[in-house]
Amino acid sequence: MSKIYSHIPNAADELIGRIDSNDGQVYESRFGPDKAIGRVDYKEGKVYSRRLGPDKYLGRVEKNGRIYAHRFGPDQHIGQVEEDGKVYRHVALGRDEYLGRIHEMKNLVEGAAAMLLFLGEEEEEKEEKREEDKKGGLDDQIAARKDH
Repeated sequence: MSKIYSHIPNAADELIGRIDSNDGQVYESRFGPDKAIGRVDYKEGKVYSRRLGPDKYLGRVEKNGRIYAHRFGPDQHIGQVEEDGKVYRHVALGRDEYLGRIHEMKNLVEGAAAMLLFLGEEEEEKEEKREEDKKGGLDDQIAARKDH
């Protein structure tokens, strides 16, 4: 069983989840029973989020460790997983940011699951907020022009 740890600067890393290597199920660590939130396909290198109905395809990992998030159009390169289990967020024109690690990682797809289901959430939330701010700012400009 692989354990997923989130990096906390100047402190011990926090256990946030685990992956059952037998069936590929991904669990979120909680007080009480862990919650199944997704699964990995070891053969295809794909990660899925669990939901009612068919599972949602989130992304994939390539043999070189590059993690791609599924998007409309070409998939977006969002990170990298190393053979030793360290997961990094891709930063354009900069040094990749260390996010956490997978203890006892069996396959690179486990690192992709950690990134797509746990560690990459902050960046997606920031991106959504930026989009909302842009829309809100544009709406404010349109309303101001109508008042004149």
